[in-house]
Amino acid sequence: MNKIICAIAFVLLAIYIPVFAQSDLSTTAIDSQSVPVTVQPPAPATNIAVIDTPDDNGRSLEIRWDMSPDDQALVTKYQILRSTSATGKFEVIGSTTKGQHVFTNNELERGTDYFYKIVSLNEPGLESGLQPATSESSVVGPVKPVAQWFNMRRIWILIWTLVVCAAILFYISQAKSGKALYVRKIAGIDAVDEAIGRATEMGRKVFYVPGIQDMDDVQTIAAVIILGRVARIAAENDTMLEVPVCKSLVMVTAREAVREAYSQVGRPDAFHEDMVHYVTDDQFGYAAAIDGMVVRDKPATMFYMGAFFAESLILAETGNAAGAIQIAGTGQPSQLPFFVASCDYTLIGEELFAASAYLAREPKLLGSLKGQDFAKGLFLLAIVIGIILELLKVPFVEILQVS
Repeated sequence: MNKIICAIAFVLLAIYIPVFAQSDLSTTAIDSQSVPVTVQPPAPATNIAVIDTPDDNGRSLEIRWDMSPDDQALVTKYQILRSTSATGKFEVIGSTTKGQHVFTNNELERGTDYFYKIVSLNEPGLESGLQPATSESSVVGPVKPVAQWFNMRRIWILIWTLVVCAAILFYISQAKSGKALYVRKIAGIDAVDEAIGRATEMGRKVFYVPGIQDMDDVQTIAAVIILGRVARIAAENDTMLEVPVCKSLVMVTAREAVREAYSQVGRPDAFHEDMVHYVTDDQFGYAAAIDGMVVRDKPATMFYMGAFFAESLILAETGNAAGAIQIAGTGQPSQLPFFVASCDYTLIGEELFAASAYLAREPKLLGSLKGQDFAKGLFLLAIVIGIILELLKVPFVEILQVS
C-alpha cells in the first residue's frame, strides 16, 4: 500500500513541477517585456550660443553649439527646442543630423524673448525594439531678434548703383551743355529716311504698327517715341501715314505724337486724326485687320516697333508678300528670329530703346543711354578682372562676392 501511495505521489510531482516552472518562466518574460530597455544616452551638447542673425530683417536667430563628445559614437541627431520663458514648455522647432552644430530659426517675432536648449538624441533602429535615449543641454536665453538697417553683405550693390547713377547724371549734364555724345549708328534707324522716301516716290502709304501692349510697357513707349520721328519725316515729304493700334490709350498717345510732329515741321493742317485709329483689342483680330489693310493698300514701307508675340510672323510675312520695305524692332527674344527672317532691318533688343535716344537726341534719353553703356563696360571690366584674380587664387576676391 505504501508503495502505491509513493508511486502516485511521484507521478503527481512529475506532472506539476514542470507546470509551475513554465508559469514562472512566462511570468518572468512578461515582466521583462514590461520594462523598456533603453540604449546608452549620449553626452549633452555644450557651449550653447544664440546670436542675432547678422544683416537680416529681425526675424531670425542663429543657434550654435559644441557637439557632444559622443557625436560620432552615439548621437543620431540634435533637436532644437524653443520656449518664450525659461520655465515654460519647450517645443521642438527643428533638428540637425550628427556632425552639425548650427541651426537658424526663422520667422520669429521682433522684440520677443526666446529661450533655447539642445537635445542630443540616440535613436536605435526600429527593428531593435529599444527605446531612444536623450540628454538635454542647459537653457540659453533670453535672446531677442533685432532688425539691421543695412545688409552689409550687399554693400557692393550700393556702390555699383551709385557709380551707375553718377555716370548717368554726368552724361545727362554733358548732353544738356551741348556736347556731342557719340552713339554708334543703328542700321535700321538710318534706313528710315530711305524707306519713307521710297514710299513718297511710289505714292503709297507708310504703315506703323506700335505693338500689341498698352502704354505701361516700355517697348510701347519706345515705339511711340520712334513714331514721332517717322511722322516728322512723313510730314516733310507729304507721305501718307497710317497707324493702326489695338489699345485706346496707345491711340491717344500716338495721335498726340503725330500731331506734334506735323506741327514741328509747320504742317499742322496736314494732320488728321484718322491717321491713328483704333482697330481691336483682340490679338489675332488685330493682326488679321492689318493684313487686310496691307493686301488692299499695298504700302511701300512697314514699321513694326514694340512688343509682339505670335502675330509677328503673320504681320511680317504679309508685308513681305506686298513688297514693302520692313523695319522691325522688339525686345521679345522669342520673336526676333521671325523679324530677322522676314524684314529688311531689325532692331534687336536694346537697339529698340537706344533708337528713341538716337532719334530724339533729347539730353535725358541720350545721357541715360551713355551712362548705361558706361556701366556695362565697367561691369565687363570687373568680370574680366574678377576671373583673372580668381584664376590667380587671390584671397581677397571673396570680399567682393555678393551673397
